[in-house]
Amino acid sequence: MGAYILRRLLLMIPTIVGIMGISFLVVQFAPGGPVEQVIAQIQGSDSGDRLSGGASDLQPVGGGEEARYRGAQGLDPELVARLEKQFGFDKPPLTRFLDMMWNYIRFDFGESFFRNASVLDLIIDKLPVSISLGVWIMIASYAISIPLGIRKAVKDGSSFDVWTSGIIIIGYAVPSFLFGILLIVLFAGGSFLDWFPLRGLVSDNWSELPWWQKILDYFWHLTLPLIALSLSAFATTTLLTKNSFIDEIKKQYVVTARAKGLPERRVLYGHVFRNAMLIVIAGFPASFISAFFTGSLLIENIFSLDGLGRLGYLAVINRDYPIVFGTLYIFSLLGLVVGLVSDLIYTWIDPRIDFEKREV
Repeated sequence: MGAYILRRLLLMIPTIVGIMGISFLVVQFAPGGPVEQVIAQIQGSDSGDRLSGGASDLQPVGGGEEARYRGAQGLDPELVARLEKQFGFDKPPLTRFLDMMWNYIRFDFGESFFRNASVLDLIIDKLPVSISLGVWIMIASYAISIPLGIRKAVKDGSSFDVWTSGIIIIGYAVPSFLFGILLIVLFAGGSFLDWFPLRGLVSDNWSELPWWQKILDYFWHLTLPLIALSLSAFATTTLLTKNSFIDEIKKQYVVTARAKGLPERRVLYGHVFRNAMLIVIAGFPASFISAFFTGSLLIENIFSLDGLGRLGYLAVINRDYPIVFGTLYIFSLLGLVVGLVSDLIYTWIDPRIDFEKREV
């Protein structure tokens, strides 16, 4: 097992370099970089709406130092050169990439271009919101999926199995952000009811509330985002649980346990459960990372939750490359580590699994 872990750790190095390298290469061809953003502000052509990109008329063009960026005509070439040096674009792309990777190895993510703060401080500041969403989504998803999946396995082929499968298919097919928009229209002051707040994780007067009202206010704000994300998140785990239980129920040891006269509940939860839940439990770390990072991006923007998803989204729109690459590096590294942890959990739960006997 030690050799397998070492191979996986060594494999992370080229994987991370490949992910960052491809992303860095794509960024080189993306118009509207930070230099163009500042030039647009200087020229007064920035509409102030960064969400529109603000870069359609700011693409690099040829024709002299002062015309390397569209919109830079008439500006002092020295000013343009200072802007390039300020944002690190005075160096060749390969040099910038190698410098970036060397800093990232030491977890030095630099400073944000436009927020006057270090990238690491910004990420730490936004973590509570994303952790809140990730943890509660995961708890809600597993709390629904496991009992529902077991029930569907026991009632396989029944009317209960059929109509719940219909709900699961809808939950899996419809994106969570559409559920979020529907919930806002129905319950957050849209065209119908005004029961829940539209934005934020807590109310403005949260610090003045007693502790029990703080808890209620916190969950009051989380209700709609959690419902929107949970409806999509529970579908996969439910089907995985059902199929795993069906496979186990058909095995000989279950037939033997029933032949001995054991109660069905004891057969199901005393014998089948621990074997059927192997694949579900082993996927727990990956499910957490998925809910933590990927599922909340649009939901955070729809409900104006200031978390990592919204931070990364605005960084891409504003071409704040230190935040973009810093968050990408952290997410990619966590994803690879979680993949290794999932494999180790497999071997811990079922010692019969031996990764040493197969190739990585």
